[in-house]
Amino acid sequence: MKKIGFYIFILKAWFVSLLPFWILYILSDFLYVIVYHIVRYRRKVTFTNLINAFPEKTETERKQIEKRYYHNLCDIVVEFIKIRHITVEQLKQRMVVTNPELLHELFNQKKSVFLAVGHCGNWDWFGKAMPYITKHKVFAIYKELNNSDFDEYMKSMRSRFGVPALIESKSTYRSLLLSKNSANAVFLAGDQTPGGIEADYWTTFLNQDTPFFVGIEKMAKSLNYAVLFFDIKRVKRGYYQATITPVSLNPKETTTNEITETYVRLLEKVIISNPDNWLWSHRRWKHKREGILTA
Repeated sequence: MKKIGFYIFILKAWFVSLLPFWILYILSDFLYVIVYHIVRYRRKVTFTNLINAFPEKTETERKQIEKRYYHNLCDIVVEFIKIRHITVEQLKQRMVVTNPELLHELFNQKKSVFLAVGHCGNWDWFGKAMPYITKHKVFAIYKELNNSDFDEYMKSMRSRFGVPALIESKSTYRSLLLSKNSANAVFLAGDQTPGGIEADYWTTFLNQDTPFFVGIEKMAKSLNYAVLFFDIKRVKRGYYQATITPVSLNPKETTTNEITETYVRLLEKVIISNPDNWLWSHRRWKHKREGILTA
């Protein structure tokens, strides 16, 4: 029965991906009513996160952010499904990097780079667009899903056009070592929730004690990859702009946790300036520092 349900989903998603964008966003508006008002998907998680992150805001202000966030989330869902039939030309028009010069300069220096993002804007479209923005060999890091059918579906969507090349998170370092002779651009989001001993660095983030992976920093120093932060903003519905800010061009010269802390502060700044653009329904603060220390 699970297989049948999966195939029905794939068939529906295939037809949805054929729709023009204007119909797609009508569908998103309908989905918003279901997700926000009927199913109430992670409403408690979202609003708790907003209360803790923005204690200075009024309840009305937080409610406005919450509603805009769920509208954006529904847009991202239908936009992800659209990947199946989006054209390269549409992708180039709808995901633009405002200052790609630094990427071009690094490529000319044969310098590899980590493209560090948060779950802001449409991060999947960003990953798909990067091979048409830089001459680097583009990789995207992903975490394998427990459901093998959906894992294959997600991988097939994210690797459409043959790019970017996908690397499962557990084999990232080993895969990059094998590709050390090429100029690589490795796309990954550094704002996921670490688990257990993976929570190597704690800092205050959005008014809360928060753990972060230090994997990007460790790999950047070991492999001598530059680290760039990309602020992905929604310009208007279905259109995004990403702006580059250097985190570190010479990682070996940085102090311990300097790269991680710089990334965190850049991410925090863009979230505060455009709060409905981040993934608030994620259980980002499910771990507490004392729980990690006593485990």
